[in-house]
Amino acid sequence: MSYETVLVWMLSLNREYAKIEYDTAYQLCKLCFPGDKYKYDFNNPDSFRMLMTQLLPVLMMRHRRVPRAKWQDHVTPAGKHWIEHIPSESSNRARPPSIGYQLTFHNSLCGMAVTQGTPAQVVNIGLGIKQLKVEPRGTTVPVYFESLSHKLTPLEIANVSNNPDELILKRLCMLLALKESYIKAIGQPIGFDFSRLEFDMPNHRATGDGNPLIGWEFRVFGAKLGVARGTILKQEEYECVCAYYRGTAETTFVFHQTPQELENWVQFINIDQLMAVASKLAA
Repeated sequence: MSYETVLVWMLSLNREYAKIEYDTAYQLCKLCFPGDKYKYDFNNPDSFRMLMTQLLPVLMMRHRRVPRAKWQDHVTPAGKHWIEHIPSESSNRARPPSIGYQLTFHNSLCGMAVTQGTPAQVVNIGLGIKQLKVEPRGTTVPVYFESLSHKLTPLEIANVSNNPDELILKRLCMLLALKESYIKAIGQPIGFDFSRLEFDMPNHRATGDGNPLIGWEFRVFGAKLGVARGTILKQEEYECVCAYYRGTAETTFVFHQTPQELENWVQFINIDQLMAVASKLAA
């Protein structure tokens, strides 16, 4: 991975989890991140989502052939994570660049956005995920849109309104994922007012408190999952956005529509694939 590269790992929770899988993830998180406290809550699906998401940086480093004992996880005061390689005493080689990552999950999709460079650079990355789904179930799209309109600006509402329901839902979820990705990239708390951000998608402009978000890159892509719920296989769709500060003189939007466009920088895995290598993650 070069200094300019952004990568995303996506973990599909494509089926219901077993107790042995929960226990494995729980013990691995305790072992790999001994400074963090984890509550054992097997019956809470969000607990399993959190544990599996937390293992993504461990899986990534193992994929790079770097054992857990050879890297240290740092956290900024704003809660942004970056990884530092621990140099070998017998090695005279320069220390590899730092790796910044940001974790998030939403329903059946867990994600991690990654980049590398200096610590000051790599923490400016965020990932937003929003499922194309109304909540609660049975709600109409117009009512759902109205319930979330307080997170949008008048311009955004105008850009989304007066379209077929399917397009309204897609554009709404894209806007929410865009805002989430930026908020997480800058390390703002959950209660951040989404309406302070404005994404004028027809004109590819983005502002925060009225000021252009110069230097930011937003990569927009979709994900479709086949998820087993009992004996029923359902398809879920998500709008995803990776935000990264490149420091250029403009705001950049990149749209990836096909699997072929994603395969160079987005990697999808599922529960079985992570569990297959679980025994090696803490080594």
